[in-house]
Amino acid sequence: MILSICIPTYNRVNQLDNCLNSILISKKNVDNFNFEICVSDNNSDGDTESIIKKYNKELKIRYNRNKTNLGFAINGIKSISMAEGEFSWMIGNDDLILPKALSKLKNLLQDNLDKDYFFINSYNLESSYLDKFPAPFNTKNLNFENMRKISYLNTSKQVSFWDVINPKVSWEFLIGIYLNLFKTKKWLKSIDILNQERIKDTGVWSNFDNTCLHPIVIANAFKNSKAYICADPLSVNLIGYREWRSMYEFVEIVRIPELLDYYRTQGLSLKSYFYCKNFALRNFTNYMFKIIIGGQQMGKNYLNIKNHILKNLFYPNVYLSLIYFIFRKIFKILGFKTQ
Repeated sequence: MILSICIPTYNRVNQLDNCLNSILISKKNVDNFNFEICVSDNNSDGDTESIIKKYNKELKIRYNRNKTNLGFAINGIKSISMAEGEFSWMIGNDDLILPKALSKLKNLLQDNLDKDYFFINSYNLESSYLDKFPAPFNTKNLNFENMRKISYLNTSKQVSFWDVINPKVSWEFLIGIYLNLFKTKKWLKSIDILNQERIKDTGVWSNFDNTCLHPIVIANAFKNSKAYICADPLSVNLIGYREWRSMYEFVEIVRIPELLDYYRTQGLSLKSYFYCKNFALRNFTNYMFKIIIGGQQMGKNYLNIKNHILKNLFYPNVYLSLIYFIFRKIFKILGFKTQ
């Protein structure tokens, strides 16, 4: 088995239907590619099993249903622990893969078996676009004019792992699970790096470990590995289904900087660390203001505001974001439009 597509799911029957249909469409465009799908259901209320049965005649699907909701972190680990593929690609249950994705992956993996880690580019698309079409959504109806790439790199290439940690590759620095394809056994050997108590916390983005478990394990497992950047997008990340969308600002200015701090302890160079972290704080003042006003809904209860401000005062973008924030408020008072 060369590839396992791992899908943790919870209460998203319709989205999982779209996801599996996109894989089926892609399968029809490739010959002799040995892959499987591993679905771990986190004790959903809906009838997830009926969706699995709908596709398991044409797709090889391993299915697990947890007896209780274990939280995203542990359910994500379960989905990969089910994998028998040499490589694993975890995607969200609301993600889609493109019609030619499996064909391209077959060639990519066959030509790069010596690589341990692959960055897989993706498109972003508003989930409301799918509402225009009958369910399950057919990926042949995608309109690429409505989609934007996560990474605007145009050239696929071999790199070292730390070369991937760059805003020119991904502004979210691998926090998106769908961006990462990797050697399964090597990933699983590194899961002990996670704080076992924190990953049991079922809160959304409530601590660093249960938010960033995937990049934490990836950095630990592949920090000394050959890597490959696949500039050609192979999936679609749907924006809008995410329950945590109200905490977007919190993730960007709190969890992503914490992730970069962790990368630094694992071997990210000081120069790259400073460059990446300064970039991550480009919206610091505006987003901090939103978090303070928004309260618990935007993650304020997970943040020591004073400490977070003080530890980031070294970065120029904190001050530039303050200047920009003040000018925007002045322009608004004067009646000028701002973006």
